[in-house]
Amino acid sequence: MREYKNIVLIGMPGVGKSTAGVIAAKKLGLKFVDSDLLIQTREKKLLKQIIDIEGIDGFLAIENDVLKSIDETGCLIATGGSAIYSKEAMDHLRQNSFVIYLHLSVIDLEKRLGDLNNRGVILKPGQSFMDLYEERLTLYREYADEEIDETGRDLEATVELICKRASIYNYSQNADLTNS
Repeated sequence: MREYKNIVLIGMPGVGKSTAGVIAAKKLGLKFVDSDLLIQTREKKLLKQIIDIEGIDGFLAIENDVLKSIDETGCLIATGGSAIYSKEAMDHLRQNSFVIYLHLSVIDLEKRLGDLNNRGVILKPGQSFMDLYEERLTLYREYADEEIDETGRDLEATVELICKRASIYNYSQNADLTNS
């Protein structure tokens, strides 16, 4: 029987991992951890600045290092959209975490995101947002224990589903998530 001590949210930028995560964490009595904020705090720079200075590979190495360093229990962790590029980091998170993929269509995401240049989204030269979406979709599904389709759902409905999934896996205040 696999035991879960944390909940991890993965998904594309703009899907609402941080927004829904902080509310769900509060409802579940968990500490909220945003890996993008951990990266920015450690590097003392915005994500976009880190990508501009370090390049894509440098940013991904930093993100991998930060994700591997998360060693807490009783947390709801919102990862950056690119977390799934690091098998090492994702394997570390999955050791004791229930991973939920928040899914939204590329059309809905583009409406939410607006200008990608100011978001700190990793796009390779010549890569479209659609290319990025398709590239990541398989990885999100590979690492997820559960997928929540947010199509037609508002924030409250997404939060309720996150909390419901946690209760299905017997989440309790002592951070014992048990997959039965």
